[in-house]
Amino acid sequence: MSTATLAGRARWAAADAYVITRRDVQHWVNQPAPFVVGLLFPVLMVLMFGYLFGGAMESPAGGSYREFLLPGLFALTMAFGLEVTMIAVATDAARGVTDRFRSIPMHPAAVVVGRSAADMISAALGLAVMLACGLLVGWEPHRGMPRALAAVGLLLLLRWSLVWVGVWLGLLVKGPESVVAVQILVWPVGFLSSALVDPSTMPGWLGAVAEWNPLSATAAATRELFGNPGFGGTSFAAEHALEIALAWPLLLVAVFLPLSVLRFRKLSS
Repeated sequence: MSTATLAGRARWAAADAYVITRRDVQHWVNQPAPFVVGLLFPVLMVLMFGYLFGGAMESPAGGSYREFLLPGLFALTMAFGLEVTMIAVATDAARGVTDRFRSIPMHPAAVVVGRSAADMISAALGLAVMLACGLLVGWEPHRGMPRALAAVGLLLLLRWSLVWVGVWLGLLVKGPESVVAVQILVWPVGFLSSALVDPSTMPGWLGAVAEWNPLSATAAATRELFGNPGFGGTSFAAEHALEIALAWPLLLVAVFLPLSVLRFRKLSS
């Protein structure tokens, strides 16, 4: 295939993906209530964990528990975005929207790429709201703007990797009702991490699983980059959180991006 042909296909894919992204964003504009509630839910988590439970909790390595908590909540919010992607993809498939896209001459990857772009816009807005809320309740980054931006990049990288997991699962289930069964697993996996507590307070094997949770790696790495207190620990996962926080999302994307495109191509076949 010539370079000109490849460039033409890339422009075709980008143009179609832009149309899908714009369609999803327009949907939020037309029906803002669910979108706004989705942005406010993480704020509720900050207030609930920071003020209702925070007084009874201690930072594992000393310092303010709220400073330990906020990076964990940032990562937890990125992980819970998986449900949003799954429901949107499963709903489009159940309503026949996905089949309609497949019946018109669109690039095969445009629908899933457009979905991922729309969800990343939503994730970036949600994270911005969370960061503002954190600053209002007393959390702050201590190691300068470049490291803070690197932490934000890690959080969005985690979300981007889970977008592809959500797209694949959304195309796999039979309808939005089936998503509930998968949702039940998201919360335990989210809490089985170092987002809210020190994994050493868990039973040994469970603590080890929690330390290797991709969410834990991102939470630990962002605490380091923000200059917030971590949970300490001397395990490999605890001492190499930054490397693992990069490796997990890249591995998830390498696996689930091609699986999502393949699943989209095989729908109803």
